[in-house]
Amino acid sequence: MFGRATLRPARYNVAYAPPLARMTRSPLTHAELSGALQSLRLGTGASELHGSLTGYLSAGGSAGADDWPAALELDPDPKTPLHHEALRRLYRDCRGALDDPDLGFEPLLPAPEVPVEERADALVDWCRGFLGGVGLSGSAKQSLSADANEVLADLGRIAASRFDYDNAEEDETALSEVLEFVRVGVMLLHTELTRPRAARRSVH
Repeated sequence: MFGRATLRPARYNVAYAPPLARMTRSPLTHAELSGALQSLRLGTGASELHGSLTGYLSAGGSAGADDWPAALELDPDPKTPLHHEALRRLYRDCRGALDDPDLGFEPLLPAPEVPVEERADALVDWCRGFLGGVGLSGSAKQSLSADANEVLADLGRIAASRFDYDNAEEDETALSEVLEFVRVGVMLLHTELTRPRAARRSVH
């Protein structure tokens, strides 16, 4: 599945810890967000939307809990209000996870019991959304370090990928490895993109 990708999370020297349950309030689940998006008729999937918002916030986007859908240029049904509690929760979850000092952030994917093919496809959607969110934030790519630009390039390769599924156990392992790469890479980008521009430098 992901075995052909040359993704090595260890090359980015970013301290991280495995995601743990660190919030007292349960975060929005993929299933809950999917249900809300169906009712809102936003025409986007839960993972892609979470990726878009994460990319936007990681790159320093300034929109708040009520106006971020407009900043991400979502195109809802004209009769559907976007001030929805699920969208506010999504914003709070993303903001809290990115600012978590214990680095508890992880992409929002379907539950572990969902077939690995669906979770892998959702990760591709998530990466696609993340890159779009970074673009909509207005961040200047040329001001990034070489490591950060390499992360963006790798996320682009994942976003453009289509994967074959051969062995369930091997696919699970490959998905876990790529998911961890994405998680660590996003935290590096968030750290670098939210610094004052003059203070940005290569992370070693």
